[in-house]
Amino acid sequence: MSSTLLVVIGGAIVVLIVLFALLKAFYKVAEPNEALIISGLGINQQRTGTEDSLKFKIVTGRGVLVLPGFQTARRLSLDTRGANLEVSCVTKQGLPVTVRAVVIYKVGDDFSLIANAARRFLDQQDGMNSTIHELFSGHLRSIVGGLTIEDMIHNRDALTGEIRQSSAAEMIKLGLVVDSLQIQEIDDESGYILNLGKPHAAAVAASARIAEAQRDQEATQAEQIAAAEKAGAIRESQIKQAGYTAEVDQAKAKASQAGPLAEATARQEVVVQETRAAELEAELSEQRLQSQVRKPADARAYETRTTADAERDAQIARAQAQAKETELRAAADATKVKTAAEAEAQATRARGEASAAATKATGLAEADSARAKGLAEAEAAKAKGLAEADAIKARSDALAENQEAVVAQQLAEKWPEIVAAGAQALGNIDHMVVLNGADGVSDIFAKALSLGGTGLGLARQLMEGMKVKDTDTPPTNGVVPTSLTGTETKID
Repeated sequence: MSSTLLVVIGGAIVVLIVLFALLKAFYKVAEPNEALIISGLGINQQRTGTEDSLKFKIVTGRGVLVLPGFQTARRLSLDTRGANLEVSCVTKQGLPVTVRAVVIYKVGDDFSLIANAARRFLDQQDGMNSTIHELFSGHLRSIVGGLTIEDMIHNRDALTGEIRQSSAAEMIKLGLVVDSLQIQEIDDESGYILNLGKPHAAAVAASARIAEAQRDQEATQAEQIAAAEKAGAIRESQIKQAGYTAEVDQAKAKASQAGPLAEATARQEVVVQETRAAELEAELSEQRLQSQVRKPADARAYETRTTADAERDAQIARAQAQAKETELRAAADATKVKTAAEAEAQATRARGEASAAATKATGLAEADSARAKGLAEAEAAKAKGLAEADAIKARSDALAENQEAVVAQQLAEKWPEIVAAGAQALGNIDHMVVLNGADGVSDIFAKALSLGGTGLGLARQLMEGMKVKDTDTPPTNGVVPTSLTGTETKID
């Protein structure tokens, strides 16, 4: 390969590199968060709704070739910006407040808004916050001046909506849009907002105290009911335990008497057997008597009986034998009766001892039950006495504080008995003459109530004196015929 060709190829490569470097230097690409504002030679593009009539071009999201020296490309940021507001205002009520808010804004996305923003902030993008602050401060003061503090507190969304609506036209002229407007805080130097919350806070605190008092009262009542039920359960348990103890003692008493009863029964059986043996022994003795006495006597009498004397001797012998037999039988019967009587006496004594032990155990059980019942009644009487003592103390305190009210209450409680006593006193009058009409009746009844028996006697004497006068001269202001059974009154 010749050197000339190499030079040509090297030169071409150098030219390509230079062209690529120049193209890279002259070609501008707009980032997603910015717009390229290109002005200069050859910018004649027309777009509807844009500011291209001002001879500049807006490029977003793509690249464009810019001729250096003939055209200028500057970048307008489309990032979101934030401006803090702290505005001193006066409300409709004349109260000074300080409103703190934040405005989140940016340059609009369409070409008309970008053109407006480029014309106003292209070289002063850092001054947007101050412009926004002044703009929204004026609108905020104007709107707050027509609102009360209550409206501002309870309708913050309405307040922000009015601010955004009133500033919308100006924001469009500036090429800006508001993403968010938030009222962060409303400060009240006069303490009006704090005082607004105090009634509600006091009501909530009062409700809390009332609820707490009600819960305490319910808890106390529940504790008292539980204590009463516990005391009742303890009392029932003690009564049942006393009953069980009495039953156990009674069973123990019966068990302790089982041995003596069994022994008495065994002894009774022994006595019965001994009585039977005595009867058998008596019969054996009788048989022996007959075999050893009667028969030999009969044999001897038969042998010696030859004459009438022998017969008589035999009869005498038989009579004597019968007498002896009767005597022996009586002795055996007496022994039998004695043995039976002794056995019955022992059995009766055993039964009496067992009955006495059972009666003693029952009495001890009843005494324990009566003692438990007496303790319960004593506790009830003690509680009743304490309640009556509290009532007497309360009545005494009320009498000390307002004696007239207590006396009036007692008179009101006893008034039916007082009227009945007065009526009974007047019911014993046979003849009554009333003068001065209803006033006379009221005076008599009042004297009867106040003087009791003495007043009644005085009224009767006055009535009798007036009756005597009536027999001589009739009254001039009324005629009162009387009878034994009733009273008839004529009143002027």
